[in-house]
Amino acid sequence: MELKGILDEDFVNYKKPSMFIAFPYCTFKCEEESGVRCCQNSALAKAKTIDITYNAIVDRYMSNPITSAIVMGGLEPLESLYDLRELIEAFRQRTDDDIVIYTGYTESEAAVMTGLIGIERYPNIIIKYGRFVPDSKARFDELLGVTLASENQYAKRLAP
Repeated sequence: MELKGILDEDFVNYKKPSMFIAFPYCTFKCEEESGVRCCQNSALAKAKTIDITYNAIVDRYMSNPITSAIVMGGLEPLESLYDLRELIEAFRQRTDDDIVIYTGYTESEAAVMTGLIGIERYPNIIIKYGRFVPDSKARFDELLGVTLASENQYAKRLAP
């Protein structure tokens, strides 16, 4: 699997200590729609791509006594549907800990994509929806326990 990075202990993107997994692709839809260069992950696109197996990621997570959730973020996890599904399946073979997916897609756009890979059948999947909108008000999301950058962004737990 190709990634842009892994942070073993992240305390910013979710209310629980998490492993943060940075996916390697994005269409930069936020910038395209706003007409402004605004992506906080732009530098990540230029970072070196690393190759790692699904099981190596899961082993790394399972060996860390601090983390209790997994956050899959950006660039854009839904641009790597096959790898996203395979990684979720690898995690679900070993743990039912929360998996949070940060996407810039809307809920209806994401439903089409995630329906293709069937992730709604797994327990404890949370998706943060919505593109970043420049000059939008930030909002606190109760489910994630963090402040999101735009008022149109929100998280939902998928029900298996």
